[in-house]
Amino acid sequence: MPEISKRIPKRKLAQKAIDKTASFGEDVNLEVYSRRAKAHPYKQDLSHLPQATKERMLEVGIISTGENRTGTFVQIDHSLVHRSTTQEGLELMSSVEALEKYPWLEEYWWQAVPVNTDKFTAQTELHQNHGYFIRALPAVIAIHPLQACLYLSQTKIAQNVHNIIIAEENSELHIITGCTAAPSTASGLHIGVSEFYIKNGAKITFTMLHNWAPEFVVRPRTGVIIEENGTFVSNYICLKPVGSLQMYPTARCIGKDSIVRFHSILVASPLSRMDVGARVMLEAKGARAEIISRAITTGGNIIARGHLVGKVPEVKGHLECRGLILSGQGSIEAIPELSGLVPGIDLSHEAAVGKIAEEEVEYLMARGLTRNEATAAIVRGFLRVEIEGLPSQLTAQIQQTIESSEEEFF
Repeated sequence: MPEISKRIPKRKLAQKAIDKTASFGEDVNLEVYSRRAKAHPYKQDLSHLPQATKERMLEVGIISTGENRTGTFVQIDHSLVHRSTTQEGLELMSSVEALEKYPWLEEYWWQAVPVNTDKFTAQTELHQNHGYFIRALPAVIAIHPLQACLYLSQTKIAQNVHNIIIAEENSELHIITGCTAAPSTASGLHIGVSEFYIKNGAKITFTMLHNWAPEFVVRPRTGVIIEENGTFVSNYICLKPVGSLQMYPTARCIGKDSIVRFHSILVASPLSRMDVGARVMLEAKGARAEIISRAITTGGNIIARGHLVGKVPEVKGHLECRGLILSGQGSIEAIPELSGLVPGIDLSHEAAVGKIAEEEVEYLMARGLTRNEATAAIVRGFLRVEIEGLPSQLTAQIQQTIESSEEEFF
């Protein structure tokens, strides 16, 4: 890590914020989760991981063979287990290692996400457990996606990771992050701080898949800074039970003609509590933003948020939230916000929450489907979101994840 003297101001801010709750969402007692975890050995070859671990990783898009991937990062609990890259011009390592290797990285540390945002960011500064550093050098375009897995194998521990992702000028990255836990791990706390820096003309497509357990508490904290002609596309998918999930990434379009898109697909099973949204600050001429969410409850509670802020003229943004209630025990609350601070902006939103129309079910049943088959077909179509610019491989993987979870929807 950098010299402690350089980190003292940030650590002081973190220490003051350690008892600060989030601006919204339920509170969490950090003290019930252990900061200690047993060490896991480094694996040069991921095929040596237990079969159950590899299967669990595959469920969130992480391929242990590294096939069709240009890089792989695996962290289990607090241990870096594997890191490798196969393409020149792409860097992938632990963020702790990156801070030691590159003193200049300190200039990025906590710039997109303030260290004193809440007690979750504060805990990550004070008790960090690795996380990944990904960087594409100027004009380097990743041939295949890079993949990163953040895995919890022990019950009741806290995993505090800090990720830094930098796409230098005119570079392009596709990243798959799979966050999950061992089937035997009943509960835990995952805090994932992620800071993205998209330089002029660069692009990052970031797909995050979560598969936790009914007693897990998950608190991602994400900030994105996009420069001129840069593009950031975020796809978030959570289809399996989770105790409490709360995330509200904030993107700043500071460069002319910068673009950001947030897409989320959520399914809340009974007892799951999800508070998920995104905020985009449009701060430069020609900036554009899109926030689209699809939410289904089969008994859990979902709050779907979105906030677009137009700070300068000639910016454009659209919010869209659609929800389906498949159980009378669940709820969906859509909270769209538009803030126009100057003339000459174009911001819009639409939101709809309801149930599956009976006439749609009857129409499909009249063509030979059972009621469950008809309902599943409607749900599958509802969750299908066309994501511009996403590699076909990732699109197929997302659809496969949705289809493999269908039986759990009902």
